[in-house]
Amino acid sequence: MNTKLFDEYLNSLEDQGIPSIDVRIRKDHEEIYRYLKGDADPINGVKAGDDTKYLVFSMTKIQTMTALMQLVEAGKISLEDDVAKYLPAYGKLTMKTPDGGTAPCGPMLIKHLVSMQSGLNYDLERPGIVRVLKEYGKNATTRQIVDSFAETPLEFAPGTHFFYSLSHDVIAAVIEVVSGMRYGEYLKKNIWEPLGMKDTSFAKPMNDNDPLLARQYIWDDPSQKIIPMDSSCCYQLSDAYESGGAGLMSTSRDYSLLADALACGGTGSSGQRILSPESINVIRTDLLGPDSHKDIETTMGRQGYGYGVGMQILMDPAAIGSIAKPGVFGWDGAAGAATIMYPEEKLSLVFMIHVRNYGYSYGTIHPKVRDLLFA
Repeated sequence: MNTKLFDEYLNSLEDQGIPSIDVRIRKDHEEIYRYLKGDADPINGVKAGDDTKYLVFSMTKIQTMTALMQLVEAGKISLEDDVAKYLPAYGKLTMKTPDGGTAPCGPMLIKHLVSMQSGLNYDLERPGIVRVLKEYGKNATTRQIVDSFAETPLEFAPGTHFFYSLSHDVIAAVIEVVSGMRYGEYLKKNIWEPLGMKDTSFAKPMNDNDPLLARQYIWDDPSQKIIPMDSSCCYQLSDAYESGGAGLMSTSRDYSLLADALACGGTGSSGQRILSPESINVIRTDLLGPDSHKDIETTMGRQGYGYGVGMQILMDPAAIGSIAKPGVFGWDGAAGAATIMYPEEKLSLVFMIHVRNYGYSYGTIHPKVRDLLFA
């Protein structure tokens, strides 16, 4: 890894108008690279610091999959289990048919949820959600809302296609049932406290009152500029909801502790083990068939990648002209954050920005920083 090349590239991102960039790289528990530049709140002149928080959105999925695999290790759940074993509402599923009708389908298995092959979608205004929020308002729980997903016909029969969706929110509800805890309580006890992650928590639907949260920005197509927006997290569907797919806020420090643990065989810098190396290998095992591989390429632009237990795995670097190594894995978030890990070298990278709807992050920035790890 060439730190000069990293500095040069990250410095060049200033020209894109990104307010702040926060990067940490660890190798075998040691932080070997740190980059922090810009303003957490440019409007009020607040510089980004080590305690700056970001809405990590879909990087939440890394924690959800870690939590699930802990329960798999403990023999409390199997990836082959029917979701209805834990959430009876999923016992009578239907799916859309080509003629515009619906038909019975199922079963939906845990492995279909983790690999985004469940048939669910990311419609946050589906009738079930609207109904539950109307009935329970801000007190609507994770379990109540997740159960309502099953009321809408699936996009396809589980296991037949890849479609990015609310699947990992369902996993959070399953974890609640199996553990007997609220999802956030489970994470705190089994991931945050063991690794020393002190600044990670679930966001609220609106988060304007957190002074440590970086101001959120969004890419504006008409002006072709990055502009300020509010601090909303639309995936946190109520004050009581804990989204396993996109609900967390955190710091680069906290996420680097998690990434380091997963890159080092499941053991954190504190010496606490949160997963076994075998479980991490399961996470890195591609679960997609040929049709699903086509789906992840066409719908998400992830050519050369497979998708395992909730994270992408680089399978064919040559297909995309990458110098990275096969087996690199991780995931990203809707405001441009990314986590990249390579256990063979105990290497991990956490990249944080706070810009929504910014396709340049996924198509250009993340591939570039991935490759710079191996330059």
